[in-house]
Amino acid sequence: MKIAVLDRDGVINQDSDAYVKTAAEWNPIAGSLEAIAKLNQHGWLVFVATNQSALGRGLSDYQAFAEINLKMRKRLAEIGGHVDGLLFCPHGPDAGCDCRKPAPGLLEELKTRLQRNIEDAWFIGDSIRDLEAAEEAQLRAGLVLTGNGEKTLEKLSERVDFLSAVPTAADLHGFVSKYLI
Repeated sequence: MKIAVLDRDGVINQDSDAYVKTAAEWNPIAGSLEAIAKLNQHGWLVFVATNQSALGRGLSDYQAFAEINLKMRKRLAEIGGHVDGLLFCPHGPDAGCDCRKPAPGLLEELKTRLQRNIEDAWFIGDSIRDLEAAEEAQLRAGLVLTGNGEKTLEKLSERVDFLSAVPTAADLHGFVSKYLI
């Protein structure tokens, strides 16, 4: 079973320093939805694992979060794609939870839900916390340069050993085409 786990903001959709709080603010990155559909067509299971501290900070609510995800799913369905599941952390950075990336809790939850190890899965993100969560959960890590990816690449330049082991692409479509399909 081939599994790809994706961060949402900055990988699938445009990120915002003010957070993506409503469906109107959710805009896919060019090619990202097509990349997910391509994965689906090649037999991959696709999951989303995302920190959503706007919920914990009171900047957004669960209804708005559901509407954002419904919009994403509808847009994917229009091109023959889908996500097989979505896991999220609603906590702020100071909550001390084990689900907020870089903690591996969301990825461990996915293992529990699937009732299998997913160490051969890929976790593709745009931030150092995504890569650290993948490393902690023993998944293959991938970096896209959209969202916070360029800043992450700069930070990783100090950790040459880690950087050399992380495949990188300009965006999700490029990553899928270069490394997964």
